[in-house]
Amino acid sequence: MLLLIAVKMEDLELTFTGCSDSDLVVPVLFEHSLKELEEQRITNLDHIFGTEPMKIVTPSTDSEVALALRVLEGCCLLHRESTVLTHQHKAIQVLMNILSTRGVLGQGACLDALISIMLDSAPNQMDFEVCNGIEEVAVLIRDKQVDENLRLKCGEFLLLLIGHVNGREKPPMASIHEDIRRLLGEKSASVIWAASQFGSTLAPDQRLVALHIQSRRVLESLDLY
Repeated sequence: MLLLIAVKMEDLELTFTGCSDSDLVVPVLFEHSLKELEEQRITNLDHIFGTEPMKIVTPSTDSEVALALRVLEGCCLLHRESTVLTHQHKAIQVLMNILSTRGVLGQGACLDALISIMLDSAPNQMDFEVCNGIEEVAVLIRDKQVDENLRLKCGEFLLLLIGHVNGREKPPMASIHEDIRRLLGEKSASVIWAASQFGSTLAPDQRLVALHIQSRRVLESLDLY
């Protein structure tokens, strides 16, 4: 599955000269672009009004958040220690908030970033379970009013998540299969479980195509349910 996820790196166009680069990048992302609101000071009014510099609070745009999430995704895929840093910055809580409040652009990037920060990270996986992450994704994928591409992205997320968890003897999210069955129904849960086992013998580029196809099937199983 690492090969499958690594295909996404072609879109990130990231270059790190060393591990220390991402050690610096990850904290900056959470301190600025991924903050719910970013404070900025206007200092040019000080000498006019004789007051303290005014503070205005401006949220990051969806485009800025999406770009920050892509960088975060790349850091975690290229540098394992970045995943440890994300847990220190309560990344799951931050990203779940983005998933529930941002537009389609930010939500799609958020789902990809969630996979990257949970890869081989039991602490982040446990945080995802505590935050009822599966429920949040289930709400999006079930809602036919939600953008179809975002629903497909939710399907890909579930396929990758299940495929990863199945590879562990004692996964932190031990109840994930039952949760999906409860939230999406037996039929869709069976489709997700079967589809998550796909592509182990395929080339990386073929795996990505297969992922898209299987996600479409998950969506179709839900719409017929």
